[in-house]
Amino acid sequence: VGGTSPGKGGRDIYGVPVYDCIRQMNNRDGIDASIVVVPPAFVKDAVFEAIDNKIELINIVTERVPRRDTVEILCLAEERGARIIGPNSLGLISPGKTKLGMIGGPAEDVRKAYQRGYVGIISRSGGMTTEIAFSLTIKGIGQSTCISIGGDPIVGSTFIDLLPLYQKDPCTKALLLFCEPGGTMEEDLAEYVAKNGLQLPIIAFVAGRFADKMPGVRFGHAASINWTGINTFATLFKSFTLPIIYLHFNEYTHILIV
Repeated sequence: VGGTSPGKGGRDIYGVPVYDCIRQMNNRDGIDASIVVVPPAFVKDAVFEAIDNKIELINIVTERVPRRDTVEILCLAEERGARIIGPNSLGLISPGKTKLGMIGGPAEDVRKAYQRGYVGIISRSGGMTTEIAFSLTIKGIGQSTCISIGGDPIVGSTFIDLLPLYQKDPCTKALLLFCEPGGTMEEDLAEYVAKNGLQLPIIAFVAGRFADKMPGVRFGHAASINWTGINTFATLFKSFTLPIIYLHFNEYTHILIV
């Protein structure tokens, strides 16, 4: 539809018109989604503008957004009925239907990594979203919708937020999660599953076991850095033992199956 950048309105980038703001777009009422790629200090203003113009799906690619700004964004989004994916998210894709953001990279690589099918993917890592999809694709297993939810300490859509959507989706027959230390998202999901049960089989890949063996060394996304000591691999894995049966493949990798 178009791009926005204050002071650069009137330009044309590969056939895509550039505007100073969303309000200048003649067809703004037909905009379904917005991708936010601006420096962290400007993310809040960019997202507020999108929400004010009634855009209901917003993908924030920028990482390390100030947490206070993220909280304010999520409060406004909840008030206005908007869905936030990110911060620190590469986007989402429904193979053969639509793609939002930079997930999967160039179109040729996307076609190699993703194929239409019935397995949903929710991942805290953008790169691992595509890696997991490709691992499924080469085995002939297609994907329904794959979402990179973001690696910042606070994100707009968590595992629990998205799980009901997948459970209602007739195109999704199973769900695969990529989990990592940092935050309480996995523990929250485990408690939710134990309390409410599931309508879909869930496979969860838990990364980061080696990190517990290297105290004082920080790995991964901003979430794992900011929450160091609160959610280690050991505590994360323990939280899954009640609702989930696990298969131990090697000292670095665990596959958890509900």
